[in-house]
Amino acid sequence: PEETVTSSFASFIYAVQPEHLSKTVRHRSKRMILDSIGVGLVGSTTHVFDIALQYCRLYSSVAVSSVYGKPGIKLSPTLAAFTNGVATHSMDFDDTWHPATHPSGAVLPALLAASQMLPPGAKPNGMDFLLAFNVGLEVQGRLMHFSTEAHNIPKRFHPPLVVGTMGSAAATAKLLSLSTAQCAHALGIAASLAGAPMANAATQAKPLHIGNATRLGFEAALLAARGMEANPLILDDIAGCSGFSAFYSVYQPKPLSTPSDNHEFLLEKQDIAFKRFPAHLGMHWVVDAALSVRNLFINYAGSFSPSLIRTIVLKIPVSKYINRPFPSSEHQARHSFQFNACTALLDGEVGLSSFTESSIHRQELRELLDKVVVEHPEDNVANFDKMYGEVALLLHSGDVLTGKCDTFYGHWRKPLSKESLLKKFRSNASHVLPEEKIETIITMVDNLENLSDSSQL
Repeated sequence: PEETVTSSFASFIYAVQPEHLSKTVRHRSKRMILDSIGVGLVGSTTHVFDIALQYCRLYSSVAVSSVYGKPGIKLSPTLAAFTNGVATHSMDFDDTWHPATHPSGAVLPALLAASQMLPPGAKPNGMDFLLAFNVGLEVQGRLMHFSTEAHNIPKRFHPPLVVGTMGSAAATAKLLSLSTAQCAHALGIAASLAGAPMANAATQAKPLHIGNATRLGFEAALLAARGMEANPLILDDIAGCSGFSAFYSVYQPKPLSTPSDNHEFLLEKQDIAFKRFPAHLGMHWVVDAALSVRNLFINYAGSFSPSLIRTIVLKIPVSKYINRPFPSSEHQARHSFQFNACTALLDGEVGLSSFTESSIHRQELRELLDKVVVEHPEDNVANFDKMYGEVALLLHSGDVLTGKCDTFYGHWRKPLSKESLLKKFRSNASHVLPEEKIETIITMVDNLENLSDSSQL
């Protein structure tokens, strides 16, 4: 049969081998795995995680898969994937790629749960696990490149429950060693389970997007393994009959080449953005700009004195769901340019404690928010590869102090150092794990290629 876009993806998933992963890809993906586990562990302390866990415990199916931060609890594999996915995105602390999505959280929980699901003697080793993880990343990245719309901050669909569901299906299909035909059907089934509206951003429902992406992709692979079929042209552009193209207004799919020794994974070309604090990625530009101008202000006035400020001007891209002048909840605050800029100005940092109810509703913070004026320069586009953040303080004296950030620390152009990544992981994991277990996880991920049984992770 003539090769189609869908069949090329299925062939890639089936045929790719560990030797196709370069040293750079292995290194970067292990950093992602470690960070994602840490984010999931600290996320297991949140209220939205507790809601998801209580829901999943209603079911009495075979409980074999572990839950982040809850050593005494196990769930069925798909529900464990769902719960851990919710934990990963519960604080919006997980990694981000370009075009925009959260790639690790949509894949890793499914692979962790599936590893524990498989019987003794059939457990995947660490290299199998690492390869499946990278298959999930590669499929997400390739699908996002099918549309120029995906390169900008989304307006309609939240990407993790679009491409993330497909990535989870592909990764799980690889880990379960499905046939080429089954891999194609897994993608087709996953497409019918994908999609979530952006209107639920900044609510408790948003973490469900990651939980559903990793769970539903996992379920798609399990259904394909049991013989369920789907449209074999789901990724192709078929006139008059939308498949995966339904998620994009412009859609130009391209085949994925058969893996070979010179195949270049997208992760080889572009690193991942790791967040230093738990908020939407766009916030990291304005926080670094605000910290920069705060230092100028302290040098100017001797201390940070809000009474000297007449107006705070934020120059940010147009993106409605993260332009929130007066957020009233933690999830709204994580999606507010204004809140994060003013918190950085007031406190000199943004961290876990910044999003507590007492921090959000401080009078001194409200007074700063009242002074904010937003501008949208034409050259500041809603694109994580091109945008910038600028914070200007217009003082009562007539002086103007300005801070600007083109690339924050943690962006793929300015990656976190090994020391910074480990510091973040240890800090996150310490909320639920003792020091010796934290160090064991670090060592295990660092040596993942040599792990004989990935379910140990």
